[in-house]
Amino acid sequence: MVAEMNVRELSISKNDRTSMPAIANSKFLTLPTILTLGRVASIPLLVATFFMDGWRGTVVTTSIFTAAAVTDWLDGYIARKMKMKSTFGAFLDPVADKLMVSATLVLLCTRPLEVAVFGQLPWLLIIPSITIIGREITMSALREWAASQGSKLLEVVAVNNLGKWKTATQMLALIILLATRDCSRGGPAILVGSGVVLLYISAGLSLWSFVVYTREICKVLRR
Repeated sequence: MVAEMNVRELSISKNDRTSMPAIANSKFLTLPTILTLGRVASIPLLVATFFMDGWRGTVVTTSIFTAAAVTDWLDGYIARKMKMKSTFGAFLDPVADKLMVSATLVLLCTRPLEVAVFGQLPWLLIIPSITIIGREITMSALREWAASQGSKLLEVVAVNNLGKWKTATQMLALIILLATRDCSRGGPAILVGSGVVLLYISAGLSLWSFVVYTREICKVLRR
């Protein structure tokens, strides 16, 4: 009887250990997910502070976006290192990024740059903004379609190094443009210009990465 009970206990403990990762991964709220939800919740604050006059509004808006950019990297790092990946977190993370970036681009387009060099070019930020937002919408639809077609296509549209460079350039460009928007009335034109250049580079990388993804999908479909 004792031996039989020990065998049962061992089998139960083994089953518990094997089910632990599944339970951990099925948690709705993990630390990375909470950080991601924080990014989503900060968007209304970003919008509200953007229309505040004076340097305080500029500082607060830039700080909110910078914190969001940092948590974008941090939640992924924590999820990988501490094995806190979850299905909900994997879904929410790119959505939060797209919402934050899209909101910031729209806000910047509502106030054209007033630097003398760019004063006659109201479309300067509109072109890369439409390119970036359009690419993100198209890629989201493409990834959803790939997910319905099987694992091979889903692997092809997974985020690659080019996409990471695009995101890094995009975040840096938006931080610069947010930080210098109050200084644009006579501030350092070269700093504002660097933000514009980086935004166009990000738009170019967005298109390039989209072409790469499309080409890889075509290769898989031809097999």
